[in-house]
Amino acid sequence: MKKNSRFLSPSLLSADFSDLTSAFKFIEEKGSSFVHVDVMDGHFVPQVSYGQPVISSIRKCTKLPFDVHLMIERPENSIVSYIESGADFVTFHIEATCHADRCVQLVHDAGKKAGIALCPATPLSAVEELLPFVDLVLVMSVNPGWGGQKLIPYTIEKIRKLADIQREKNFKYLISVDGGINQETLEDVLEAGTDIVVSGSSFFRGNLEWK
Repeated sequence: MKKNSRFLSPSLLSADFSDLTSAFKFIEEKGSSFVHVDVMDGHFVPQVSYGQPVISSIRKCTKLPFDVHLMIERPENSIVSYIESGADFVTFHIEATCHADRCVQLVHDAGKKAGIALCPATPLSAVEELLPFVDLVLVMSVNPGWGGQKLIPYTIEKIRKLADIQREKNFKYLISVDGGINQETLEDVLEAGTDIVVSGSSFFRGNLEWK
């Protein structure tokens, strides 16, 4: 992926699962670069979404890369199976594992891109050692597991700090932001240095104007 570009990654969780053909068509027509696939286990977050069989079945619906966002405990136990299901990026939470370096290695050993995600209150220092090695850093701008939340303002400063580190140390990771992104908050997160914008309900309602 080319740096200094901005990419749209609609969150499939907000799509109409009774008509995914139309959902993928809409995603592609709106100039998206990724599909954001949220996996929730009912433990790390209270909700349960979908797993490997669903991802395998929808992989044929689009050629866009899948960024599979694992909101699950102990991701090291199932990363390989999500790659086999069709993930191009695998993004796991630093809060969900004490084996983060191994998670990154598992993804890279499979020839895929590794992402690390942080909940809003998790400081950047928690992932500092991994920044030279990951391909994506996902800043959660809401608490993971619930849709329709408002963006937490202090997360914008976290994006800005990540962008500063990225620039100063010439790191190659992309900065992604997920949660509460709508037409009112879009400019703020882009100005802070976001590379990838994840949008769910606003995108599928047609309330996010992407250029």
